[in-house]
Amino acid sequence: MKLAKRVATITPSSTLAITAKAGELAAQGFDVIGLGAGQPDFNTPDFIIDAAMEAVRAGHTKYTPTAGLPALKQAIITKLKRDQGFDYDPSEIIVGNGAKHVLYLLFQALLNPGDEVIIPAPYWVSYPEQVKLAGGIPVSIATTQQQHFKITADDLEKAVTSKTKALILNSPSNPTGMIYQKDDLVPIAEFCLKHGILIISDEIYEKLIYNGNTFYSIAQLSDEVKAQTIIINGVSKSHAMTGWRIGYAAANAELIKAMTNVASHSTSNPASVSQYAAIAAYNGPQDSVEEMRQAFEKRLNTVYSRLVAIPGVSCIKPEGAFYLFPNIQKASAACGFSQVSDWVSELLDEEKVAVVPGAGFGTPEHIRLSYATSLEKFEAALDRIEHFMKKHTK
Repeated sequence: MKLAKRVATITPSSTLAITAKAGELAAQGFDVIGLGAGQPDFNTPDFIIDAAMEAVRAGHTKYTPTAGLPALKQAIITKLKRDQGFDYDPSEIIVGNGAKHVLYLLFQALLNPGDEVIIPAPYWVSYPEQVKLAGGIPVSIATTQQQHFKITADDLEKAVTSKTKALILNSPSNPTGMIYQKDDLVPIAEFCLKHGILIISDEIYEKLIYNGNTFYSIAQLSDEVKAQTIIINGVSKSHAMTGWRIGYAAANAELIKAMTNVASHSTSNPASVSQYAAIAAYNGPQDSVEEMRQAFEKRLNTVYSRLVAIPGVSCIKPEGAFYLFPNIQKASAACGFSQVSDWVSELLDEEKVAVVPGAGFGTPEHIRLSYATSLEKFEAALDRIEHFMKKHTK
């Protein structure tokens, strides 16, 4: 069997891989604590579930327009106006099978072979892989804890070439939880405008902000910046709807049309019932969003101090999302492991705690821990990590 060459370039998702291994151990009867989840541990709010059930009973189980139901597009437009003051036309919105699928459509519609996309590291694991699948070239910019994992215009100056097509910004970030504030974004936007670089703004964690921090979309800077920005978002993280698979893009109508054409020959429309659920999510009460945010904030503030007290662990406190991204290189070396990935594998084998190695995010010295799990489970996982460290420290 001769597979397509583009498949050979793809690196499997490290988050899905660690989740699968943890699942296998759990199926064998082991008490596994998984900290790899990229989804809220809360159930979808009842009023959203009720709306979906009503849609089913009303017979809304047929094909819909490829780019999404008109009512859902309008709900998204209303949400964008309410939250950021944006004005969009329905022709500037596409709904897809989750934000990941929308990003895939975007790269397929946007990139020609050899086009470069700048991706700050640490990055979400699928960004570079999707760029490669579209024939593009991912160009990584390394960042550090000292700079709060954020790039600057100077960083962009060193990375830009004549082939640069777009920049990906993810704020709040998966995996670091860092947020780009307005002052951070102004010089980045100016650079992109000067060089004609499209800005892909992944805002999927915008509602999960903690400890007095605020979210600001780069597209809010000016109409000129907005015209050069593709906003990616969805209901997965904000409304605990990961399995419903509804995400969207807001962008130039010509680009949205091209993405719709790609979707029309691949997945067609998003699931009809899920779209009705998303309409309810955006048009209904937002109390559940705030309740979930408060629960995550409490977990973060409880476990963070305990995590950084572990010898050899260094971690900047996240401002959003629901991940901790500590550098454990010193802790790993103290345990006799030359690679953090080996430390991660042994931790799962011995203590049955699943964390995600940082290599998939472009930073092999780190690990990602999700606090989208109960406080009790997270603290139990820390107990096991501390036990593992004491047992192995030379």
